Amino acid sequence: MPTDQLVADGRVSRVDRGMCDVLTAQGTLRAQWSSEIVHAGRVDPVALPSVGDEVLLKTQGDQIWLAQVLPRRNAVTRASVSPGSSHHQVLAANIDVLAICEPCHPAPAAGRIERLLALAWESASHPAVLLTKADLDPDIAGTLDLVRRLALGASVIAVSIPDGTGLAEVRGLTNTGQALALLGPSGAGKSTIFNALLGAEAMPTSHVRDDGKGRHTTAHRELVQLDDGSFIIDTPGLRSIGLASTDGLDQAFADIVELTSDCRFNDCAHETEPGCAVLDAIERGVVPPRRLDSYRKLLREAAYQQRRGDARLQAEERARWKSFSRQLKQQSGRNRP
Repeated sequence: MPTDQLVADGRVSRVDRGMCDVLTAQGTLRAQWSSEIVHAGRVDPVALPSVGDEVLLKTQGDQIWLAQVLPRRNAVTRASVSPGSSHHQVLAANIDVLAICEPCHPAPAAGRIERLLALAWESASHPAVLLTKADLDPDIAGTLDLVRRLALGASVIAVSIPDGTGLAEVRGLTNTGQALALLGPSGAGKSTIFNALLGAEAMPTSHVRDDGKGRHTTAHRELVQLDDGSFIIDTPGLRSIGLASTDGLDQAFADIVELTSDCRFNDCAHETEPGCAVLDAIERGVVPPRRLDSYRKLLREAAYQQRRGDARLQAEERARWKSFSRQLKQQSGRNRP
């Protein structure tokens, strides 16, 4: 290949330390990160290549380099779970549908569904809830009804791989060129759905314990292209998901937000205030008390993450100004006669 010239564009299918697999018109190419990419990642890890990113590649000698990450349409981003860091992590980029995989057995976790829905709305991708292992649920109709009341505005699909239930609906979530990402806990059946849609055992799977908890079968995120031209991304099971902002909560809890506009007081905290429409709905059984508790909890968590991020940015800005001031003083000292 010619030296030091642009050779291809494509989508990142897998990320390793300092390397990427990229799907291109020439096939899958293995590319090393350029020094500019590495430097950008040191400043902010969000800038590092992620699965689903659209990128440009160039050559230098026999080496293929990832030269540029193109602007993202959106990104599924979670807040750092490390107490020593307020940086965020991009789980996948340029996603059209974020499919939350939640097992029906032993029972769907309402709080986890709400948290992941907030993450999906925050990312500006369309959320879907895939209720996996539907064949193990004796009341799948009731479970669907329950989750649809939680997942306002999202597609909710019961999926059973042994009998093929729901697979056609999952395939119908995306069109040619669009990407669907599977997200959920270990043992939820993400890799099983991934393999069923791909028609091959691309991702390893394992049995789930009797208590419904699974092991981390998928160890990395990976994007593949299906026969219909759409893309699918499998992800490792996530033990914890921190919300990077409050942006998706209004849509995830649209029922509570809509009721808030009918409260007597504009600053109603929905605790003991008279004329509170939210408390009235809870008393009438329209909204379960657990849902208001979940909304408050996620609001507190997201607000805390935003404060951490603001504090980090302020500290970095102060450090830059101190460094700049030191350089000016050093330069001034050298210029004195």
